[in-house]
Parts: sequence; structure tokens; C-alpha cells
Amino acid sequence: MRHTHSKTLIPTPTHPELIDKHKNNIDTCSNWVIIQALKACSELRDIQRGSSIPNLVSSRLKHGPYIFPSLIHFYSYIRNKQAKKAIDLFSEINSPDKFIINLLFNACAQLGTAKELSLVKKVSLNIPKSFHSDPFIQTSLIDALMKCGDTLAAQSLFDTIKTRNLFIYGAMMKGFIINSMAIKAINIFNQIKNPDRVLYLLFFNACAQLGTEEALNLTKKVSSNIPQVFLSDSNLLSSLLDALMKCGNTIYAQSLFERSKIHTLSVYSVMMKGFIINDMAPKAIDIFNNIHKDEFQRENNQDKILNLSNKMKNEFSRSDITIYLCLIKALADIGIFSISQSVVQQIPSSYLSDYRIQNSLISMWGKTGSMDEAERIFKTVSQLDHIGYTAMINSYGLNGMSMQAVELFRKMPKEFIDESAYVCVLNACSHSGLVAIARSIFNNISIKTDIIYTTMIDCLSRAAVFDEAQQLIDQFERDHMPVWSMYMALLSGARNEKNANLSQNIFDRMKKHFPELKSSLVSASILLSNVYASTGDHEKASNIRMELEKSGAKKKVGLSITEIDGKILQFRAHDQSHPRSTDIYIEADRISQELIEYGHKYDSSWITRPLQPDETIESVLCGHSERLAIAAHFIDNRKPKIIQITKNLRVCGDCHRVTKIIAALRQCEIVVRDANRIHHFYTNGQCSCNDYF
Repeated sequence: MRHTHSKTLIPTPTHPELIDKHKNNIDTCSNWVIIQALKACSELRDIQRGSSIPNLVSSRLKHGPYIFPSLIHFYSYIRNKQAKKAIDLFSEINSPDKFIINLLFNACAQLGTAKELSLVKKVSLNIPKSFHSDPFIQTSLIDALMKCGDTLAAQSLFDTIKTRNLFIYGAMMKGFIINSMAIKAINIFNQIKNPDRVLYLLFFNACAQLGTEEALNLTKKVSSNIPQVFLSDSNLLSSLLDALMKCGNTIYAQSLFERSKIHTLSVYSVMMKGFIINDMAPKAIDIFNNIHKDEFQRENNQDKILNLSNKMKNEFSRSDITIYLCLIKALADIGIFSISQSVVQQIPSSYLSDYRIQNSLISMWGKTGSMDEAERIFKTVSQLDHIGYTAMINSYGLNGMSMQAVELFRKMPKEFIDESAYVCVLNACSHSGLVAIARSIFNNISIKTDIIYTTMIDCLSRAAVFDEAQQLIDQFERDHMPVWSMYMALLSGARNEKNANLSQNIFDRMKKHFPELKSSLVSASILLSNVYASTGDHEKASNIRMELEKSGAKKKVGLSITEIDGKILQFRAHDQSHPRSTDIYIEADRISQELIEYGHKYDSSWITRPLQPDETIESVLCGHSERLAIAAHFIDNRKPKIIQITKNLRVCGDCHRVTKIIAALRQCEIVVRDANRIHHFYTNGQCSCNDYF
């Protein structure tokens, strides 16, 4: 009967009752029963009952040859801060065997601290020499060393191993990847003659971490030679797609995805994330919409389709939450309220009470400019944590509600305040010119990271307090290497002030400090060119542009996204691709005439290149992407209540003035989110940024 009972322990919902039934006389149970009870607790993550078993077992049984390893395994298996207990148990045994040594290394790997690293090295020096030739010990020791951060010791051990199996290679590759040493992981892969699925997966993970053109070429080369049977593995396919996406080849990734018959949630998730990181959020929404469509297309029976629909409403909502988090992130990137509202309604209500979803929704609504929705969710978050507070503070800052951001920061529990919270509140101050408040917050931060310094420098630079901003850079560089983003913040501030001398000085220092960052210097060069153009020095601006063209550098193309009649539309500057382009340009001309009659004069300082023979100042500025998007709305609806646009670049000064006037003349609120913040253009002709941008 004992064994009949124990069989039901592995693992079923009835196991708690069975363990409770035997706990008063557990010493009378066989070793086998106790071991099965521990395994059941491990599988079902029953920390409370699993932890009680060692206290119920007598010392004689606890230190038996079978019970003790099971106890160690239990604590090692539960990844919930239980590994330390496994290590504590290890100290109670005099002559550990290979199995226990292996479990100890696994427990140390889970914790990965300097203390565990010291223990791993100490134990590895004192175990029998015969253990060192055991491949399982070698693998777990390499894994522990890597996860404790000692890659040199792991490499040294690896070099001494003459006979290496795939597990040992895998431990080395995984270790280099978690230590951000992807090139070394790839070098290990190149030593392997017949890699298995896991090693291919790790190889693609390494390429994804690099994200370079060279890594892309390696990914394509290896994937073309991989055994086709391996690609039936959804995890391997996900890893390959992730590498392609992170290396920037979305077309190849989508082609592979469409050819594959493996459309699991993990694969969908990778595709959605990939499009998001490549600034293609609308395509991520398309992938989400295809999840249900793909399932329906596999069924051709009407009853089956109906049953599938009901099943998906219940079961899909319990599946990987990552899908919904990706969806919300994509909506946040698009930043259009109407789109977000319609898509969020597809999220099952059971998920809307999950604090991770709620935190993401706060951020999403903030980025769509809907502060009422963001505040409503913030007040109802089930488990308010530092992420929720930070999302709300950031939302206030983006929407020009900087004092609300500061007030919430001051109410934030001290244990929740971290680097992200400091950055968000300082950024909020930066966007509204609250220099004194930002300075006070900054001075009270005990540990100032480079990101915190950069945000404060940005705040000072926007307010044209350049001397103090430079002093902060000098202060940081006394103990640290120069940081690119600090100089970029300073240069952006100089650009706002149209200070050509200061801009040139900053740029020269950037070239000196960061000669290897050629791609990053492109953005700095464009800023410098814009400064010269804004001051009327078109010769210098043109020379910089010519140098950029010679180097083959590509300027980021301006893009505006909006929604009309449920469709996401994208406009580039001077776009002619829309089916109704003729009507759009006619409306843009009509708006331009209204602006001129109102008294607006187009500001040529915002044109950063020489005019072509067939161009005028008016035609160039009226062709900016957000103006075409605005015109498109008015041909669709002569009196829209609100127009919403998301732009990937900073709005120019002329477009900002023009949009304020259009909102007043057409009595239509216009919301534009640019690369820095959200502008609410009201019907009274004012903007939420108070012209501080």
C-alpha cells in the first residue's frame, strides 16, 4: 500500500493530502517513499511542504545514501532562493560523491555570487582527482564558474579537457553568452564537428547578441547547412528568427517564418519582438492578428472552428503572457489612442488584472497621450511596484505634466526608487525646464550612474546652462571614461540655441574621444550640419553633408504614423506613395494658404539642405511628414475632433508653430509624439510643452 500511495505523489493535485497524511510517522516510510515525496514537491514547486520534509526526517534517514541527494536535488531544483539550503546541506556531509558534488555546483551556479565562486573553487581543489575526468563534473563545474563570472577559470579548465562532449561545449558557449562574450561562444562552436540542436540554438543566441552584419552572414551560412529535421524544433527556430531580427534582416526572418509550419506562441513572440526592435510595430500587430487566423485556417469544419474559437478564448488567455506584453509594447511604439483602444479590447479580462500587464498599459497609455487612462490603471494596480511608479512618472514627463511627475516621485516608497526612477523624474524636469528641482534631486542621489549624469546634463543643456553641464562631464570623467551620450546631450542643447561655435567645439571633442564610433558620429555630424544651416552658414552645412555622403553614411528617414478609418498610414517627407497623394497635396496647399493669410512666415532656418531648382521654402516645409499626415486627415473628415500622429524624429520649430495655428484655425486638437516628448496642440493655439522642446 505504501508504494500505491507513493505513485500518486508524482505529481498530482492529491499529493499535499498524502504528504500531510504521512507527516506524523514519516520515519516509518521507506527511503523510496520519502524520495518520491521530495520529487513531487519539486515538480509542483511546493516549497512549504518540500521544506518541511527535512525537519520530519530523522538524522539517520536524512544522511542516508539516497535521502540526502534527494534533499540537495529538491533545494537545487526549486529556483526560488532555495539553492542556499542545498549548499548548507552540503556542509553536513563528510564524503560527498560525484552526484552530490554535481548538485552542489548546480546550486552555486544558480546563485552566481563571489561567495559561491570561492566555494566552487575550494571544493574543486579538494575532490578526488578521478572526479576531474568525469564529464558531468566537468560540465557542471564549467557552468558554475561561468555563472559566477570567472570566464578565465572556465576557459582554463576547458583547455585541460582532452575528450570534450557536446555538453561541455554547450556549457562553454552558454557561459560566454551570459557573460556577453558572444564572439568567444562562436569560436567554441567552430570547434565542434557535429553540433546538436542545443548547440545550434546557442550559436544563434550568440549571433543575436552581436547583432552585426558579420553575425548576420554567419547566421545565414550556418542555417543553410543545418539539418532540416532540426528546424522542426520550435525553440531552435525561435533562436534563428531572433538572430535574424536582431541582426536587422526582417525580410529574411519573415520569409522563413511564413515558410515554416511551426507557429507556436514562442515563435510568434520572437517575430513580434523582432519587428518592435526594428521599429516596425505595425507588423508586430499584424503578427498578433495572425495568431488566431492561422489556427482557424487549419480547420475547415464549421463546428470545429466554433469550438476552436471558444477554446482559444479560454486557453490562449492562460498561455505565455509575453505575447500580450509584446502586443502592448507595439501599441506603445505606435502611440495612437484609437488603435490601442481597439486592440487592447482583445486582451482577456483575466489578464488585465495581472500587474505586469497593468504596468505595461500605464506606459502604453502614457505614450498615446491618454493620461486619464494611465492614471485610472495606476490607481487599480494589483501589486504596485517600482515599475508601475516609474511608468507613471515617465508618462507624466512625456505629456508635459512635470510637476505631477515630481510629486509622484516624492510619494514613491524609498525601497522602490532606483536608477530608472531617477532618470524618469530628471527627464520630466528636463522637458519642462525645472532645473532647480532637477538639481536638488540629482544632488541627493548617493550613487550616480552614467545614465543619471547624462539625464542631468540633458536638463542643463536644454536650459542653456552649458557651463554647469560641462562641469558635470568633467566631474564624471575624473573617475570614468568619457560617455558618448553626455556629449550628445550637450550638442543637442547647443543645437537648440543655434550656437555654432559651441557645437563645433563639442563635435571636435567627440571625434577625439570616440574615433571608433563612426556610425554614432553620423548623428552628431547631422546635428552640427543643422546648426550651421540654422545660422545661415549653408556652405559649412553642405560640406558636412558631402563628407557624410562620401562615407556612405545614411541619414535616418523621417516617418510619421497615423490612423484613418482603422488603417495605419505611414508618411515620409514629400511622400507620393499614398493612393490619394494628389488630394493630400491639394489639402496641404489649402492649409498653407490659410497659414499665410493668418500671418505665418515660413522659417527657412529649419531647412537643413540646399533648395533644388523646383523647390521653395514653403514647399519643402509643407512636405514634412507630419504635415502630410495632418492634410490626409482633413481630406477624409473636414471636421475631425482630434488628430494623432507619431513621428520618429524631433519636430522642427516651423512645424511646431504651424501645428499650433492649424489646431486653432481648424478647431481640432492635434497630438504629435516626436522622438522626445508628446505635444498636445489645443484649439486655443497653445501647446502642452509651452514651446520648451
